[in-house]
Amino acid sequence: MSEIPERLAVKPSWLITQLAVHARRLVFDGFTAAGARGYHYRILAALHEFGPASQAELGRRCRIDRSDLVAAVNELVEQGFVDRSPDPNHGRRNRVTLTGDGARQLRRMDEVLDQVQDDLLEPLSDEERRTLTRLLSRALAQHEPD
Repeated sequence: MSEIPERLAVKPSWLITQLAVHARRLVFDGFTAAGARGYHYRILAALHEFGPASQAELGRRCRIDRSDLVAAVNELVEQGFVDRSPDPNHGRRNRVTLTGDGARQLRRMDEVLDQVQDDLLEPLSDEERRTLTRLLSRALAQHEPD
């Protein structure tokens, strides 16, 4: 790294922050090209993995604020990627379900993210990528809310 003070260049927090800037740009550009947003991926992935859910459940699982979640679900409904209908077990709750088109969009978004990982971590071997992922996961778990 040129022109960076040594005391910064050796701080993992600084390195992670700098890499995060690049990761965000790559993800944003990739999702924009696919006609999607990061919130869309989170919602589609949660529905695929856990099945139909209320909007409140989705907000908690995806860590998306309620108003942002409603806007994102509205976009996904308009695009035909999810269905939203009243929850038969709870009159005031909506149930969100992944559609077949939504599952296909999720696969396209997975491909975008796979390419982002390759671009972002190009200088690392497969083993180094697995190690980095494991270490970052362990560090993040320390700071996760209970």
